[in-house]
Amino acid sequence: MLHWIQYLRGYVVIKVWGYSVERLLNLLGNHDILVWDIEDHGGYHTMHISVDGFFALKPLLKKTGTRAAVMGKYGLPFFVSKMMRRKLFVAGLVCCILFWCLASRFIWDIRIEGNYALTEDVLMDYLEERGVRTTMKKSALDIAALEQDLREDYDLITWTSAQLKGTTLVIHIKENDMPSYEDRADVKEQGMDLVAEKDGVVTYMITRSGVPCVACGDSVKKGDILVSGAVPVYNEDTTVRKYQYVQADADITLRYGQNISLEEAIAYDEKCYTGESMEIPVFGAGEKQISLRLFDIPYGYYDISEEKKQVKLLDHLYLPLYYGKRTVQEYEITPKMHTDEEMKALLQEQWRKIIVTLDEKGVQIVEKNVTMKKNDKKWVLQAHMQLEESAVKLVPTATEPVVSPEAEEEQAQ
Repeated sequence: MLHWIQYLRGYVVIKVWGYSVERLLNLLGNHDILVWDIEDHGGYHTMHISVDGFFALKPLLKKTGTRAAVMGKYGLPFFVSKMMRRKLFVAGLVCCILFWCLASRFIWDIRIEGNYALTEDVLMDYLEERGVRTTMKKSALDIAALEQDLREDYDLITWTSAQLKGTTLVIHIKENDMPSYEDRADVKEQGMDLVAEKDGVVTYMITRSGVPCVACGDSVKKGDILVSGAVPVYNEDTTVRKYQYVQADADITLRYGQNISLEEAIAYDEKCYTGESMEIPVFGAGEKQISLRLFDIPYGYYDISEEKKQVKLLDHLYLPLYYGKRTVQEYEITPKMHTDEEMKALLQEQWRKIIVTLDEKGVQIVEKNVTMKKNDKKWVLQAHMQLEESAVKLVPTATEPVVSPEAEEEQAQ
């Protein structure tokens, strides 16, 4: 604490030599002049003294026959005095502090954590529609409303938390494996039907909740009701008295046919990079970007790749400034022809990716017939497949409530 007080008031390091340095030290004590860090170097002494004490030192030096020389000036008064002589530096420092304070009032980076099924692009587009974007004021962000809207608009999101860290908005979310409809009010009042998402034939069906509307072997169209969420309650004369609405639940498998056609041209243009390249510095502020290109790109064909970094002062304190470079690589186009082995390998690789995608989606291939044909310009792979999958979805039930005197009496009671 004493060191900071000394720094704020300022102090001087002096060199003292002469007839009676010891007497000078005694007089300094008698006059309440503070000195510290006194060191004896044989022919002279060094010591620290306050600014006020230094100005009161002259008569004591004359009285004791000693001399003093300044070795260094330290502290805030000397620093300010030195900075005032560098007006451009002081002006730049003040502008930098003002810019820092102004920039810290805005959001310059948005991070989303915990998302798996919902991609970052989808969530960023949603935030953009709500007006949550970089360059917006932090004071204009309603965090509680944003968290609530995310939970209400996306059934997959079961928990969310948004917080501001410096100039970064961090959104943590937790997703459910499957959206739940059980707690929604419209399910209790209206019910949910299971409908077909594709045209096909029902090959397997076990109903756990609701009324089945089809059986194994039936052909269905897209949108047909497979299991109704409206369970009828009958009168004694077998007429429907009312409906009890539930969420339909069943294991259903549909079989359907699908044709796939893949084409690959025999002739193709290959990029051959020449090894020539150039780098262009890039700077940006906000959404504006400037490239320091002094002349036109001298290449006929070229690829451009860009690397940018955002200026970061602290861990979560980003500034709206970017820097980086663009790399321009020259290439030449060389016409080439695929061999038969290459054509087969290309088509088989595309076919393999389709099979992998179907398998990831839980689609079972029951039957497939694949052929390859070649003509003068291209190869064609044609496939006809019989697929099975649970191609169903939940929708609000289309069954309207029964209006009857008995039902009205029950509702009145």
